[in-house]
Amino acid sequence: MDLALSPGQIAFRDAVRAFLDAELTPAMWRGAALTSGVFAEPDVYRPWQAALEARGWLTYFWPEHAGGPGWGAVERWIFESECARAGAPLIPGMGLKLVGPVLYTYGTETQKARFLPALRSGAHIWAQGFSEPGAGSDLASLRTRAVCDGDDYVVTGQKIWTTQAQFANWLFALVRTDPDVKPQAGISFLLIDMASPGVTVRPILSASGDHELNEVFLEDVRVPVANRIGAEGEGWSIAKFLLENERGGTGYTPQLLADLDRLVAAAGPLDALLADRAVRLRLEAEALEMTELRTLHEIEAGRAPSPRSLAVKLIASEIRQGIEALAVDAFGLSGLQLPAERPFHADDAPALAGPPEAGLASARYLNARAWSIFGGTSEIQLNLIARAAPAAP
Repeated sequence: MDLALSPGQIAFRDAVRAFLDAELTPAMWRGAALTSGVFAEPDVYRPWQAALEARGWLTYFWPEHAGGPGWGAVERWIFESECARAGAPLIPGMGLKLVGPVLYTYGTETQKARFLPALRSGAHIWAQGFSEPGAGSDLASLRTRAVCDGDDYVVTGQKIWTTQAQFANWLFALVRTDPDVKPQAGISFLLIDMASPGVTVRPILSASGDHELNEVFLEDVRVPVANRIGAEGEGWSIAKFLLENERGGTGYTPQLLADLDRLVAAAGPLDALLADRAVRLRLEAEALEMTELRTLHEIEAGRAPSPRSLAVKLIASEIRQGIEALAVDAFGLSGLQLPAERPFHADDAPALAGPPEAGLASARYLNARAWSIFGGTSEIQLNLIARAAPAAP
């Protein structure tokens, strides 16, 4: 789908394309193409992160007062679309998209000066410590305890489904600082150094064999009170702000459409049934793109997003799973291999059968099942949509 762009927006698009031509190296492209999970690994995305930061475009979804470039909704959409089409690595959002906005909104000047530059440079890699066994969708029931002891909190508990914690050196976590008030009121937001004594990371291997997720155990971990963001007991409000940033501000569809295009090109001529599925997926993604653009304009205008925005993640999950199912069917036997070696982009990794879209089809299909779970399960999204729907007359 082509939108009518103004001359200035066309010039901006051309500048983005020129930047991608100059800075997106073959090694970065190869690493991204051979990523079977949601996010690229640090050795793939860090050079790309450095190039974006040098250009001033790394924090393109941050407001100008916080260090963003001051782009509007259309510029953000153009940038994401061009990066997706070019095959740029997808940088994990735990730092830039999630804890970054929390820091520049709720952090003290000392905290901003300490953490934001290291986040932007890539010196700090962040993981999110929210979910726990028994506290996933019902996050308010979390049990990880933080007891104040002088200038420190002593933190004990367990976090689970912690994306890329094996690479992280910092964890932002929700902890219970007051067990005697209603659940939401007793939660605080802490920044935890992963090198602290008492922090243990254990891998969770996905059905595909990929290691993206982890358990994080916290056993009497001492965390300075100075690492608390906001007031004690304000963690629930900060978490709601963070989740709004996770579910809005940037779009799913640029990557969905680019991946679908690459799949169709790599598969070659499709039979009628597969071609019909590909067309249906494209139409669904383009319809979702319009919804995302309308939501971005609402946010840009200072309005609360319409309730229709609640459906975006739900529909994006279904499209993502549809694309990966189409890949397995389109590539046949070439799409069924499931190599055990990781990472696929390593120089000594065994060669895949066919293009990356075929060789990684099975792993990506299995990993895509998580789309209807992470960031709010599809069932939770449906409940939110139902509550937001106007009552019948």
